Amino acid sequence: MQKQRSLLALIVVLIIAAIAVILTIPIPLGLDLRGGSQLTIQVKPTAEIKQITENELEGVKKVVEGRINGLGVSEPVIQTVGTDKILVQLPGVNDPEQAERILGGTAELEFRKQKPSTEPQLFAFRASRFELKKKQDELRKSDDAAAIAKNQEELQKNNQAIADLFESTDPPLIGKYLENAYGEPTQQGNNWNVAIRFKPKGGELFAELTKNLAGTGRAIGIFLDNELISSPSVGPEFAATGITGGSAVITGTFTPQEANDLGVQLRGGALPVPVEIAEIRTVGATLGKDSIQSSIYAGIGGLILVLIFMVVYYRLPGLIANFALIIYALLTWASFALLGITLTLPGIAGFILSIGMAVDANVLIFERTREELQAGKSLYRSVESGFYRAFSSILDGNVTTVIACAALFWLGSGLVKGFAVTLALGVAMSMFSAITCSRTFMFVAISISSLRKPELYCPNLPTSNKAEVAQ
Repeated sequence: MQKQRSLLALIVVLIIAAIAVILTIPIPLGLDLRGGSQLTIQVKPTAEIKQITENELEGVKKVVEGRINGLGVSEPVIQTVGTDKILVQLPGVNDPEQAERILGGTAELEFRKQKPSTEPQLFAFRASRFELKKKQDELRKSDDAAAIAKNQEELQKNNQAIADLFESTDPPLIGKYLENAYGEPTQQGNNWNVAIRFKPKGGELFAELTKNLAGTGRAIGIFLDNELISSPSVGPEFAATGITGGSAVITGTFTPQEANDLGVQLRGGALPVPVEIAEIRTVGATLGKDSIQSSIYAGIGGLILVLIFMVVYYRLPGLIANFALIIYALLTWASFALLGITLTLPGIAGFILSIGMAVDANVLIFERTREELQAGKSLYRSVESGFYRAFSSILDGNVTTVIACAALFWLGSGLVKGFAVTLALGVAMSMFSAITCSRTFMFVAISISSLRKPELYCPNLPTSNKAEVAQ
C-alpha cells in the first residue's frame, strides 16, 4: 500500500504541474488554425550546379530564414521538401505578395572594402544596430505590429548607413567566387572561427583586396543581401602580397553554433542558383477559427460519449478509467506546451485519436480482469492478472502505432509530421495513464472495503464466485 501512496502523490504532483504549464505557456497555432500565407520555393539548378544537394539546400534555407526574420513574423515554419523545394509557412501574414518579393530573389554575397576614415562611424553604427536588434526581439514577444514596423524601418536605415561606409572592388568579389565556408575550432579550443575557401578567380580578387587593406585598420565588409554580417580586419603582415592561397579565416568570438550558422549563411549566399515561388496559398483567419471550434466540439463530444460508455459498461473500473483519461489529457496538453509543438488541425486529430488509444488500453485491462473474476479468482488476483495479461497486447498495439508515426514523420512533411508527433506523444502518455494511473487507482479502490462489492467490477458475475471475489 505504501507503493500506491507514493504513486498517488506522484500523480497529484504531475496534475498540478500540468495545470500550471497549461495556464502559463500558450501553445502556438499553425497556419491552418491561425491563418496566413504558405509559399513553396523551388530551387533550380544551373549550368555550374547541375544538381541541388542537401548541403546547398540547407544554405538556401538559412538565407530564407534570415529574410523571414526581417519580416518580423512570429512562429514561422521553414522546412525542406524533397531535394529541391523549401516550404515556408507564415502565420498571421495576409500579404503573400510581400513575402514573395522578399523570398523570391537569389541571395547576394559580396566582399567589400571599407572606405578611408570611416572607422568611428562603423563602430557607432554597429553598436546602434545591436541595440535595434535587441529591441526587435523584445517587440516580437509583445506582438506590437506598429512598433515592430518602426523598428524594422530604423534597422533598414542603419544597414544602409553601414553599407555606405564600404565600396565594391573592381571587379566585385561576390558569392559566385566562394567555394566553401564552415566553422572550425581554434587551436586553444575555447573559441571558433569561420574558414572560407575561394575558387581560383576569387582567390586572386581576395588577395588583392586584403593587400589593399592590410595594416590600415579598415575592415573587409562581408555583406549578405546588402546587410553586413561580418567585418574582419587584415594584419600588416599581409601588406606585401595579401592573403594568398584562396583560403582565409574569419576570426571573432564565435560560439560553435554561431560559427556554423555563419558558414551556412555564406554557403547559402554563394549559391548562384535561381529560386522562384512555385506555389502560394492563403489561409483566412476565419477558416482557422471555424476549424478550432469544430475540433473542440468534436473532441469534447467524443470525450463525453467515451466517459459515459466506460461508466455504464465497466462500472467502477470505467469511472477509474475516466479519471485516468482526464489526467492523460492534461499531461499530453502540457507536454505539447513544454515541447513547443505548433498545433495544427491534423495535430488536433492526432490528439483526439490518441484518446481512443488510451481508452483501448483500459478496455483490454478490464476485459482481462473480468475473465479472471469469472474464473473464480479473488478480486486482488483478478486485478493484478488483468494488468499483467493485458500489458503485452497494449505494448504491441502502441509500439506498432509509434512505428507508423515514425514512418509518417520521416517520410511525410508539414501537417503530416504534426499529426505524427501529436499521435506518438499521445500514445506514450496513454501508456503511462493506463499502466500507472489506472493501476494505482484500481489497487487503491480494492483496498477500501466498501468498494469491494463484486457487482462494481463484473455485473454478471455468477453467484458462486462472489464470495471468493470479496476476499
